[in-house]
Amino acid sequence: MAKMQKSGVIAVTGGSQGIGAAIAIELARRGFSIVSLSRSGRTPGALQQEPVTVRRRFKGMVCDVTDARSVKTAIAAAAVKGLRGVVNSAGIVSGGPAREYALADFEAVLRTNVVGVFSVCQAAYPHLVKNGGGLIVNLGSFWDQMGIKNYAAYCASKAGVASLTRSLGVEWAKQGIRVLNVAPGFLESPMETGAEAIDQERQAKFLASRLPGGRKGTLTEIARVVAGLYTEDVGFLNATTIYVDGGQGPAM
Repeated sequence: MAKMQKSGVIAVTGGSQGIGAAIAIELARRGFSIVSLSRSGRTPGALQQEPVTVRRRFKGMVCDVTDARSVKTAIAAAAVKGLRGVVNSAGIVSGGPAREYALADFEAVLRTNVVGVFSVCQAAYPHLVKNGGGLIVNLGSFWDQMGIKNYAAYCASKAGVASLTRSLGVEWAKQGIRVLNVAPGFLESPMETGAEAIDQERQAKFLASRLPGGRKGTLTEIARVVAGLYTEDVGFLNATTIYVDGGQGPAM
């Protein structure tokens, strides 16, 4: 398979920790310049374990994806030397019984997970067009097609990301902009999709009995999938969701 040019600037929201940090570091290892966008503006702590050549490719920048002005300013700053792509990794998880779940909490999840993704995509659009096109990768979840009790807001938000990915991918294709959604399953991550609500013993039994591989995925596995979308010449892949769930979705 042909390889794409391993250079250019990629902005990663939620890039200071968790899955966003793993993706950002993997991209930097492959030669990309990374602008890590987060509310703290810090670069990932794990970056200190990387070689100097990788660390030099990182820049941290403050960005609140729920604030359109903050997003526009951060993306414009990230794009000064040309923007190759964007990874929308920032997100929140919140759960509770739907009958008593506060509307403000529901709106907060959608504001970050859906409106925030749209805001970043919209801000990046003119810069990607100026650069001749590019790739936007959104981080979804395999819960986007499921009905999970007590997580109505999160499931709805990830279904929204999947739908948004399809719409933008179709609308912007002629401008050379592809939009993809990578949807992980249960991961070894601080931000697990609901797994924090299951005690360790029950979780181990659940994984062993219901999941094909008997284990959760790793941040590294997701990071490699995302990075591969930027390094491999797969230009016909657009406006779709890539499930990286170890077969968890079909098995549940």
